Amino acid sequence: MDTKFQIHRLSNGIRIIHKQIKSTKLAHCGVAINVGSRDETLAQQGIAHFWEHMAFKGTNKRKTYHILNSIDSVGGELNAYTSKEKIHFYSSTLVQHFEKSVDVLSDLTFNSNFPVKEIEKERSVILEEMALYRDDPADSIGDEFDELIFPNHPLGRNILGTIESVNSFKQQDFFDFIDQNVDTHQVVISSISNLPFDKVVSIVEKYFGGVKEAKKDRSREIFTGYKPTFVEKTKPITQSHVMLGAESYRLHHKKRMPFFLLTNLLGGPAMNSRLNLGIREKYGYVYDISAGSSAYLDSGQFSIYFATEEKKLNKCLKLVHKELTSLRDKKLGIQQLRSAKQQIMGQIAMSGESNLSIMLGMGKGLLDKEKFESLEEIFQQIQAITSEDLIEVANEMFAEDRLTTLIYHPESKK
Repeated sequence: MDTKFQIHRLSNGIRIIHKQIKSTKLAHCGVAINVGSRDETLAQQGIAHFWEHMAFKGTNKRKTYHILNSIDSVGGELNAYTSKEKIHFYSSTLVQHFEKSVDVLSDLTFNSNFPVKEIEKERSVILEEMALYRDDPADSIGDEFDELIFPNHPLGRNILGTIESVNSFKQQDFFDFIDQNVDTHQVVISSISNLPFDKVVSIVEKYFGGVKEAKKDRSREIFTGYKPTFVEKTKPITQSHVMLGAESYRLHHKKRMPFFLLTNLLGGPAMNSRLNLGIREKYGYVYDISAGSSAYLDSGQFSIYFATEEKKLNKCLKLVHKELTSLRDKKLGIQQLRSAKQQIMGQIAMSGESNLSIMLGMGKGLLDKEKFESLEEIFQQIQAITSEDLIEVANEMFAEDRLTTLIYHPESKK
């Protein structure tokens, strides 16, 4: 582990991970909680995301305006997100306002009081958010694809919940969800600033040290039994939208890094990805085509997404499968492998230029792996990948008989 990262555990189990960068004038701070939408029961669908919204709507000592104004008024930013396995509250300010950030983050994380009137207002906001995603086929197809990969499992459920579940939540439901799931030993405060570690620990101790220790004997429902499927639907849209993919490697699987490299080669953000060159640049069939993967505690998922004219749909599908076949059958040459490694290392390094991104990754890394991997450690893993590793992974992940396909056809052109 990079020695520039220092870790301390408070008596209540909450951990602090800090990186001092003497040249920066900004302070980034976050609270990562190992709770997400996969920890919800069927009746609780969407409550983790709803909690993330409601955290800003009032605490035992601050109203909504005071929470928002406290950071915005000093030119900072206060934000949050919810994923399948995490909730993250975070802020960025000038370093002289670091203590204020820690105070506010502690307050909204552990002292939210979920005012009834604010619940009703925010319910409407979330229902509008859900409608916005439903109206965008690029978003809605992703949510439905999750359900096909992880049927009847929390990983397959929409993070936003359902209209019925969001309409059902009452004040006590939020307190119950937090009481059932928040374990202080699974909470990490991460920070990057020019402050020395002992100063950061002192400030965090001041505002988080009084949080009551909570230990939860909680287990997550493990996903098993993936089965490929093929689904077609018609929608009031102008293009055909397609997702295809499958269940993939879990977070700690030894083949996850080779698969990450392989997926990037296939359809990563670079213009020279196999899918972009083979379908957009060569034929002009799509505006955007990409491949990506997500890894969870016990499972993972990869997908390819594109949209095209209905009349070009079958040609696009054939070309996608052609690229997958090529990766299964043809081992990368020495120069191709070297180039793929250089590309992904450059992309990772550029993302590492953002101290905010690093800070968020520090909290997640400590929760997921009990450490935060340095660039050097990640690069060592990438450099160790062989062409044999990639062709083995391609044959495991890209086999045609294990792929799930979801297609949205335009109603008027089916």
